[in-house]
Amino acid sequence: MLTLYQFEGCPYCQMVRQKLSDMEMTYISVCVPRDRSQRETVVRVSGQPSVPVLVDGDVVLSDEQDIIAYLERTYVAGGARA
Repeated sequence: MLTLYQFEGCPYCQMVRQKLSDMEMTYISVCVPRDRSQRETVVRVSGQPSVPVLVDGDVVLSDEQDIIAYLERTYVAGGARA
């Protein structure tokens, strides 16, 4: 199961959410605080406080462009692995 760490007002997070929606992917959304100093969970998962962060098993990605490229090369529409 994919897990996306994000917050609603983040335009970079929106790019990833839109890609996941376009690909009809199922994922868990973890809303994090807007204040970076309060993102302990994100730091534990990715080693840094920035979002979006996508976790797919052992794969942890923390840049929207890297996340989108990963989704495109790893999955096809509907969530099946490519």
